[in-house]
Amino acid sequence: MGGIPATISRVRGTIDVVYREMLKFGAVGAVAFVVDVGLFNLLTSDLWFGSGAPPLDGHEKMAKIISAGTATVVAWLGNRYWSFRHRRQRSRGREFLTFVLMNVIATGIAVLCLAISHDVLGLTSKLADNVSGNLIGIGLGTLFRFWAYRTFVFTQFLDPQGRDRAAADAALDVPAAAEDASAPVPLESRREGRLTPAQGLPRVVAVPESKRRAAG
Repeated sequence: MGGIPATISRVRGTIDVVYREMLKFGAVGAVAFVVDVGLFNLLTSDLWFGSGAPPLDGHEKMAKIISAGTATVVAWLGNRYWSFRHRRQRSRGREFLTFVLMNVIATGIAVLCLAISHDVLGLTSKLADNVSGNLIGIGLGTLFRFWAYRTFVFTQFLDPQGRDRAAADAALDVPAAAEDASAPVPLESRREGRLTPAQGLPRVVAVPESKRRAAG
């Protein structure tokens, strides 16, 4: 029965962490969504501010790749330094490559949704492109990203000082006698030579009684 409160506490702590991660992830995702949708429409619709037709009019899939790639950079910065700032991988390069890979897969989900709507179903209006690519596609991609970030990208917890939590815990896992060098040393330990270096005392090796008598 004593372990039940501890288990409940751990579950509540986990839920609290996930909840806060979801809120921050959602905020970063909202910014990235605006970047993605805004750039996509800028490149393919009348929102283009230049003269003539939009640069990628008729090339919606390429526009989606560009807009999603730009949004990925925004999401990387926001998630690494805010949403999941308490999580890291031991290798920064591997972390970045894994992040890019997960976003390539998520972008593929959005592009696939757009391709099915535009090329298979024949829904070629701007509204249909936005619904398939920017609502359904990004929605599914967002769910995938949150799961993938926690599972494959930002996997190692850090302590409040930014250190690897497992390493910090291991560093703190030392005998109590070594932590307190000023603690009194039992007589038995002194006789048997079980003093630790942290206690700052020389090792004492027990001498058999027969040898002491012979020496005397």
